Amino acid sequence: MSEIKVNKISPRSGTTLTLGDSGDDFVIPAGATLTNNGTASGFASIAWQSTIVTGTTLSAVAGNGYWIDTTSNACTVTLPASASVGDQLIFTDYARTWATNNLTIDLNGLNYQGGTDTPVYSTEGQTVNIVYSGATNGWIPISDDDVFNEGNLQPYSADFLVIAGGGGGGIGDGSGGGGGAGGYRNSYSTESSGGGGSAESSITLNPNTTYTITVGAGGAGASGPSSGTGTNGNDSSISGTGLTTITSAGGGGGGGLGNGLTGGSGGGGGSSPGSAEKAGGSGTANQGYAGGIGRHVPGVYEGGGGGGGAGAVGNNYTVGPPNIGGAGGNGLASLITGSSITRGGGGGGGGANDAAGGSGGGGTGSPAVSSGTANTGGGGGARQAGGPAGDGGSGVVILRVPTANYSGTTTGSPTVTTDGSDTILIFNSSGSYTG
Repeated sequence: MSEIKVNKISPRSGTTLTLGDSGDDFVIPAGATLTNNGTASGFASIAWQSTIVTGTTLSAVAGNGYWIDTTSNACTVTLPASASVGDQLIFTDYARTWATNNLTIDLNGLNYQGGTDTPVYSTEGQTVNIVYSGATNGWIPISDDDVFNEGNLQPYSADFLVIAGGGGGGIGDGSGGGGGAGGYRNSYSTESSGGGGSAESSITLNPNTTYTITVGAGGAGASGPSSGTGTNGNDSSISGTGLTTITSAGGGGGGGLGNGLTGGSGGGGGSSPGSAEKAGGSGTANQGYAGGIGRHVPGVYEGGGGGGGAGAVGNNYTVGPPNIGGAGGNGLASLITGSSITRGGGGGGGGANDAAGGSGGGGTGSPAVSSGTANTGGGGGARQAGGPAGDGGSGVVILRVPTANYSGTTTGSPTVTTDGSDTILIFNSSGSYTG
């Protein structure tokens, strides 16, 4: 075997130097080091960078591997402005925080899987390994631990209306209190939330993330025939990775011989003969109002307090005769679905004459007792005596998302409609939506 020892090899002319012929093998002996001080192309090896990337931006260099730590902030990686076939880059979730603070890839003018949409990666512990295939399809992930879909890649804003189940009505020795409406939380437009609260901020949904929708059932009315307190409604919520859970509290049960129960909106106070007034339960801040006061003085007057509503306090008993319980507090109207619909009415209190439920699904108080309307969060109507009292109405969860971002992936069979440029999902029972 011949051996040539020189310190440098340069082209005789031009700038290109060719080593050997097609099919030749070049062997680097064990212990030798091959150092690249320039730009190498066509090699599959990756140079992992020792510095952990913690900043908000990174300009990536082909052939490198990067540890991306998004513990404190999201990171946008800008790909090279030009690339050669076979160029490779790897990005790894160093601290398993991409689900909280995403990795966004700026394509810098080149294609990505044949498209130009900006990829956003939001899976915890993810690794993205991309290779450049040429101008037509550009960079292609050979491993990204996630399915990359053309479009719908950026996080996007959505509005919500979350209403919990209403509370059940009570039965008093004189008259029971009406059930309180389920808590009412709303982000749409400049509309109100319950209890006099302002519209909340819209939520941000991430692509390929599944959000759990829980629709609370209404609370049971007191069963009778003797006095009893209604049961609180169940909470409704939206939850998912990277989202601060939106929870609306179940409506308070109407009082029997005592005060109404605290809830999203408070239950109305019940009554006991000859006793002092019974207070309505408190509502939850920015979700609903308190219930009304109830009292029973034999032969003089009797009436339970109306359940609190999303839009108004439950009414107090009426000094008789006639013996009338307080009407339920009114609910609130919303245009989130494109039509004005009122929900979240409190149940009417018990008495000798019917007490109206609040607008928005509140049940009527005795003797014409009725339950709260399903999927409004309305409180159940109370009963004067005997039984049973009305049950609370179930809640509802409504999402309004831009149609351009709507994924079409749901469970629980929500009703899906459109209004202008938005898609509306109405969940009358629990399910899920994948962003």
